[in-house]
Amino acid sequence: MPPEPGLPLIGRAAEEVICHRAGGLVTVGRLLAEATTLAAQLPAAGHAVNLCTDRYRMLLGFVAALLRGHPTLLNADASAHRLQALAGQYPGTYLLADAPVATSLPVIRVGEVEAAAGHIAPPLLPADRIAAIAFTSGSTGQPTAHRKPWGALVAAARAAAERFTLRHGDGPPSSILATVPPQHMYGFETTIMLPLQADVACHAGESFFPSDVLDALAALPPRRWLVTTPLHLRALLAEGRRPVPLAGVISATAPLAPNLAEAVERDWAVPMLEIYGASEAGSMASRRSAREADWLPYPGIRMGVEEVEVPGLGAVPLADAIEPTAGERFRLLGRRADLVKLGGRRASLAELNRLLAEVEGVADGVFLAPEDIESNPAARLSAYVVAPGRSAEDILAALRLRLEPVFLPRPLVLVEALPRDRLGKLTRAALRAMATP
Repeated sequence: MPPEPGLPLIGRAAEEVICHRAGGLVTVGRLLAEATTLAAQLPAAGHAVNLCTDRYRMLLGFVAALLRGHPTLLNADASAHRLQALAGQYPGTYLLADAPVATSLPVIRVGEVEAAAGHIAPPLLPADRIAAIAFTSGSTGQPTAHRKPWGALVAAARAAAERFTLRHGDGPPSSILATVPPQHMYGFETTIMLPLQADVACHAGESFFPSDVLDALAALPPRRWLVTTPLHLRALLAEGRRPVPLAGVISATAPLAPNLAEAVERDWAVPMLEIYGASEAGSMASRRSAREADWLPYPGIRMGVEEVEVPGLGAVPLADAIEPTAGERFRLLGRRADLVKLGGRRASLAELNRLLAEVEGVADGVFLAPEDIESNPAARLSAYVVAPGRSAEDILAALRLRLEPVFLPRPLVLVEALPRDRLGKLTRAALRAMATP
C-alpha cells in the first residue's frame, strides 16, 4: 500500500481567525505567510526551544519550525543550566524568543515578521514526524522526555474539539484565554494545537493576575472559554468579580476540589469542566467536575488498568491507578507512587489532599509521606497547610471527621504559602526543602 499523503498543518480556511492580538486579528493566511518568512531564517537542521511568552509568537515559531522540519522542545525553563542541558541532548538546539535570554546558544528573536507574498496552502505533514518533545514537570524527579508525532497531536486536538464542541458546525467560533503557558503540554494542546485544527482562536497576551484575566476575557468575542488551573481558579473566585458570560471553564494540572467546581458553576453560571492528561499520553479524558465523579475517555482513547491506547502513540503506561466504572468511564485513584499503606490501610495522597482542601478555611494544603513509610512501622504522614485564621487543632478536628485515625497528619504544620510553580505543581525537591528544618 502507498504511504498516506499526510495530515494538514492547519485544518482551516485562510480567512478564519486564529489569534486575537492587541494589534488586531490574525488570520490563518497571515500566520502561514509569516511562518514561511520565519522558517527561511531558521537553521537547516536542529531542535527549537520556543520561549515566546506572546502566544501568537509561540504559535508562529512552532509553525515555522514545522515548515523547516524541526521538532519543538516544550520547555518553559529559561535558566542557563536547563538550556545547556537540552543542548547537550538535542543536536543543533536553538532558541526562539520574544525577549532577551541569557544564554550562549543561538537565539532567533521572534518579533514582527514580514509576510511572504501570495497565498500559501497549508502543507501535509507525515503522521509519524516528531513535531514536539514534551517533558514531565519533574514533580516526581527529573523531567522525562516524550516524543510527539504529528499524527498523535492532530488526533488529540480533534478529539478535544469533538468533546468540547469546538468543531466547525458546532456553533460560533470560539475564543480561548489561558492562564497556563503554551510550553506546558496542557497549554500547548489547548492554545496551540486546537487553533490549528479546530474552530478556535487563542488570546495572544499573557494573562496571569485575576484582574488581567477578567479584563482580557471581556475583550474577547463570544463563545469565550477560560483554560486554567485550580490554583488560578481560587484566585479568580477570591477577586469577587464575575466574568463576562463564558461557554465553559476548563481546568487541569491538579485535581479540582468539588467545592471549588461547585463555586464556579454557582457564582459564574458556567459549566466547570476538567481534563485528565499526562505529558506522556496527552489529554485522555474529561468530566463535568461538579456533577460527575468519573471520567469519560476522549473519542479514540481506550483506557486499560495499567496502560492507555492513544491514537498515533499506541500503548502508553499509566502512572496513575484507575478503576473502571459503568458506561466506559473510570475513576481516578491517584498516582501509583502516591498510594500509601499505614496500619494495613491504603490511601491515595491525592485523595487525602482533596479532603484537606474541603476543610473550611483551608486555602491550600498537601500531605507528605516520609521516605521510610514502607519500612518503618512508626512512620506517619505529615501535612503543610495554608489556612489564615485557623489553628492546627481546628483543622485536625475537621480531618478526624473525614479520615481514619492512622492517616491523620503528625505533625500538621501551618505555613504562609506552599512552594507551587506557575502551574500550581509541587515538585518533590520543593517539598523536601520545605520539610527540612
